[in-house]
Amino acid sequence: MKKTILYLTVVAITIIAIATFILYEQKHERKLPILNPTDVNHVLVDSSLHNKGVDHTILDFQLTNQNGENVSQEIIRDKVVIANFFFATCPTICPLMNNQLNRIHDKYLYNNDVIILSHTVWPEIDTVEALKEYGERYEADSRRWQFLTGDKYHLYNLARKSYLVAPSEHDPNFDQGGEGDFIHTENIVLIDKRRRIRGFYDGTDSLEMTQLIEDVQILLE
Repeated sequence: MKKTILYLTVVAITIIAIATFILYEQKHERKLPILNPTDVNHVLVDSSLHNKGVDHTILDFQLTNQNGENVSQEIIRDKVVIANFFFATCPTICPLMNNQLNRIHDKYLYNNDVIILSHTVWPEIDTVEALKEYGERYEADSRRWQFLTGDKYHLYNLARKSYLVAPSEHDPNFDQGGEGDFIHTENIVLIDKRRRIRGFYDGTDSLEMTQLIEDVQILLE
């Protein structure tokens, strides 16, 4: 009887060990692509980038965060970046996105290698004060989660030519940077420490955001 129990115990431990090993290997087999404009739906790629298949990186920028501080690309140096575009009075997809981003904020609150950048698409309304108040709703630590405003043309240029989440500036339905131009997207972009795009995720989908968290971990490792 004792030998049978011992045998069954050994078998159970072996099965658990094998299953754990397989899950670990599966998780670490996932390879994140390095995405260039030619890898992305051409509708969301500025026409000036349609033939670019290598070396796409996030452009330099000059923006202002919710604390009224001028910030540049230096805030993302050697960091994994999660970026999105929103506006503070949005009643639909933006709260869903930012609730999901709050999960990431809380998970990496004490990790200096991760930062979230939320860019307003309505800088005329989203003042520094408005963004400060908005960030406080999520108890956002500005070291980990920056709400950014600035010149509209510059913000939209970043959306179109850096993050690849908005139609071309030559799309006849848009007037880039003008009153008739408005970006509204649920896409969240994952950027590695070399400012390269590694993934796009639906910010309103909790499962995709769980995948984003796992992919952040891959980049950190």
